[in-house]
Amino acid sequence: MTTRILIADALDPAAFKKIESIGAEIDCQPTLSGDALASAIPGARILVVRSTKVTKEIIDAASHLALIVRAGSGYNNIDIHAANSKGIFVANCPGKNSIAVAELALGLMISLDRNIPNNVIDLRNDRWDKKRYSKARGLKGQKLGLIGFGSIAQAVARRAKAFGMVVCAYSRSLTEEQAEAAGVTRATSLERIFSQNDIVSIHLPLNAKTKRIVDKSLLDLLADQAMFINTSRAELVDPEALLEAAKSGRIRVGTDLFENEPSAKQGKFEDPLGQLDNVIGTHHIGASTTQAQNAIANATVEIVYEFLANGEVNNAVNLGQVTETAATLIVRHLDRVGVLAAVLDRLRRAEINVQKMENLVFEGGMAACARIQLQQWPEKSLIEEITKAEHVIHVEVV
Repeated sequence: MTTRILIADALDPAAFKKIESIGAEIDCQPTLSGDALASAIPGARILVVRSTKVTKEIIDAASHLALIVRAGSGYNNIDIHAANSKGIFVANCPGKNSIAVAELALGLMISLDRNIPNNVIDLRNDRWDKKRYSKARGLKGQKLGLIGFGSIAQAVARRAKAFGMVVCAYSRSLTEEQAEAAGVTRATSLERIFSQNDIVSIHLPLNAKTKRIVDKSLLDLLADQAMFINTSRAELVDPEALLEAAKSGRIRVGTDLFENEPSAKQGKFEDPLGQLDNVIGTHHIGASTTQAQNAIANATVEIVYEFLANGEVNNAVNLGQVTETAATLIVRHLDRVGVLAAVLDRLRRAEINVQKMENLVFEGGMAACARIQLQQWPEKSLIEEITKAEHVIHVEVV
């Protein structure tokens, strides 16, 4: 049976020629979303998306879905809980869009400093106002505070330093040695980032700990006319607090994300933040450069290829950590059909759950070694029973 791969976003179908060569069918429908995606997904074994939302309803409509690939780094547009409940792998492509997002972050800083969008708007409306637009501080010497110090933040830091900016960063995992090696100062708290910098740029993943991490108390620490840049996730910031700070005219905002973005690629946009003169917004395009999309497409292809060829899922984001392993059962056995099935059947009858297992075959294909992580310690009688099974060479528990 041919494997159907549904691409529900704008990715170059030519990148998937490698997968077609092993018998996969590529179904590229980049405008799918919502009900249309739910109608198209039955029969698809693999779904590839960028920003398209994959809801519980879409996952429930899938009849053969085994893998969802987020062609990008974040994956908050996918209902992970729904995927987990159906045993569907979710994988992503981290680090492939770092440069593109960093370039946009710097672009927003420059645009705010020189008021470039309003320059353009006035020109298109036949207005000349050199008096207004001659007022800019310039980025050189300005203090930039980074929240998070992953691959994107590090790319921002390198580019900011090239502009002559003074960079500091806050991350719970950032050490003094790492900061020194990167040529940045390590901040000890978020409060210091907001109170001691001219520009603050956030680069964090979205999770339970980071949601709304930027609130009114932090925004109130920003100096008059400071910039706040967000190219990560809208949900990292309290939207009401950000709107209040921006409406006051006290701070300037550059953002690629909005709380009320349309779910489709095109549509009506309604968000008061985007209407303010001191806010420069873009259309969630941080990763949308040809260079980044080529890298992401290639990474997506590798994930899909490995899954189809070897059953392995690179960069899986929804696999649980095995924390309840009580014992590891090691079974050396002849490489024969049914040996592991017999072992697992004995474990089933003993009501011992398997957390994780692997079976490594020795060169020549004569023998193999299985390592089976168990949720509880097996009784001595069970070990003896497995040892006596046909084609088993040796059994031990560690």
